[in-house]
Amino acid sequence: MNYNEVLRNAKENLNGSCRVCPVCNGKACAGEVPGMGGKGTGKAFTENIEALENYKLNMRVIHNAKNPDTSIELFGKKLTVPVLAAPVSGTTLNMGGKYSEMEYISWVIGGCLDAGVYAMVGDTAVDSFLLTNLEVLKSYEGNGIAIIKPWENKNVINKIKLAEEAGAFAVGMDIDAAGLITLALHGKPVGPKNVEEIREIVNSTKLPFILKGIMTADEALLAVEAGVDAIVVSNHGGRVLDQTPGVADVLPEIAEAVKGKIKILSDGGVRNGVDVLKMIALGADAVLIGRPFVTASFGGQREGVKSYIENVQSELKSAMVLTGCNSIDEINDRIIY
Repeated sequence: MNYNEVLRNAKENLNGSCRVCPVCNGKACAGEVPGMGGKGTGKAFTENIEALENYKLNMRVIHNAKNPDTSIELFGKKLTVPVLAAPVSGTTLNMGGKYSEMEYISWVIGGCLDAGVYAMVGDTAVDSFLLTNLEVLKSYEGNGIAIIKPWENKNVINKIKLAEEAGAFAVGMDIDAAGLITLALHGKPVGPKNVEEIREIVNSTKLPFILKGIMTADEALLAVEAGVDAIVVSNHGGRVLDQTPGVADVLPEIAEAVKGKIKILSDGGVRNGVDVLKMIALGADAVLIGRPFVTASFGGQREGVKSYIENVQSELKSAMVLTGCNSIDEINDRIIY
């Protein structure tokens, strides 16, 4: 599938909720929450893009990295590329409403599996969306991860049980949604958690548990204390708090604090294979990508998602050749200028 055609289709099908800009940087959609933009001035969204752009790469071509291996293992699963689809939900609230939640998430999960990676399915203010997402996930034999909003613990634990029944191979909570305006508009209370509350949720399941929404080294250490298996360094795509730094700028300090103790995932501004390379070099074990999967699915359905991931893998492999990295394990800060 021609990816330019995917982008043209997406622009039409998203009904103005996303402009499908040449560079998805949050400037055209600033303040559009609900919608696809960043909160307030939108600067937390744009900072994610700018932070990644500000890191440059050392090019090296005297080496033997001629056919790099882009694959990794994560939570007992092999991924062809260190990428997961982030838990983006809300076709009616945020994506123009042309397609149903079931259509959208089916395309994302299916396209990811076709390309050898996995999707995270999300939770929203509309209770039926999580049920739909888990129903679709179950139809794909549970090959994905469920991320729950930070409701009161009893509710979170009940939803984790639903994810287990659907066969998810990992679960988590996007604690960075603690102040999400779309939830508040629907009268759905969410909030922050202390270490004991997080530990109670972690101990409620035997599945690997991911805590999404860590932006400081001290909170990364608290996540370790709470017993989580992985964190996602993330500012929720700039959708919850205006004026945060970009993820790429805080990632190295967080990695220095907890690398090797837990898995470190990151998201925020990742658009292509070079961005993936940078995030890994800055300390991530794998990355999440959000908005581009909306564009790919609305523009090309399942095939569009597969095509997008294949493009990312091709770009990553080329960048690994030109920075002298034979495998993902060999990517480190020596490639950062």
